[in-house]
Amino acid sequence: MLKILKRQNEEEFVELTLIGRIQVDHIYELRQLIRKEQYRVVLDLREVNLVDRGAVEFLAACESDGVVLRNCSPYIREWVTREAALRPSTSTDGES
Repeated sequence: MLKILKRQNEEEFVELTLIGRIQVDHIYELRQLIRKEQYRVVLDLREVNLVDRGAVEFLAACESDGVVLRNCSPYIREWVTREAALRPSTSTDGES
């Protein structure tokens, strides 16, 4: 299960705090939330305890598109970094 909390900061960015597990089933909803924001998006992953490969691919694409990943656990950070190195042209729109 994934819970998403949204907070807008005065500094013109929106922080989406993700809590729980991020799975490929959640990517569509997350993509839509990110797309509709007019401000810079920050994903706070402090309370994420599990991700699957599809989620990691999505997070790597988000980061390459300018979304900030904050408070990643070391294993998620390492996996996202490796995935980004394998697929540098992936975007959050699902296009290459």
